[in-house]
Amino acid sequence: MSASWADAPSGCTVDVRLVKHGRTKITYPARLLADDGERVTVRAPWAGEGARDFGFVRFEPGDVFTEHFWRGRWYAVKEVRDAAGTLKGWYCDVTRPAGLAGGALVVEDLDLDLWVSSDGREVLRLDEDEFAASGLAESDPAAAAAASAALDGLEELARAGRLTELTAR
Repeated sequence: MSASWADAPSGCTVDVRLVKHGRTKITYPARLLADDGERVTVRAPWAGEGARDFGFVRFEPGDVFTEHFWRGRWYAVKEVRDAAGTLKGWYCDVTRPAGLAGGALVVEDLDLDLWVSSDGREVLRLDEDEFAASGLAESDPAAAAAASAALDGLEELARAGRLTELTAR
């Protein structure tokens, strides 16, 4: 497969593979919306089994995620809407830059996350304890620094009300 799906027809189905600590966490089908060579945008229904309540948001069957992955950035931004189309907010994963492998979009999750509520008032840094426990700072200090900088940058944009600038076309 080529390094991008720029020539693929919009609306075709692609697989998204999330990898965590060297293992595939989940693979799910998504509808390709765009690929400009740097950013891949897909749309997929909630891929988890049943509902998952995080306390600050509940993901459940019927929710739709419009997901933006970058080949040169250390994060993914996921707009989350309920089945009726109401915006719940944005879930941002700190990841290594996305790539294509075996016909799938592969994204390596680095444990750090950011949640931004639909009104932008709630901005939560998540899983910093998991990130610290992962050992990435010792095994790959450059990647750990890039991941931390990505989370800081996302938080700064969110607090300034500018997170959607990342996903605008």
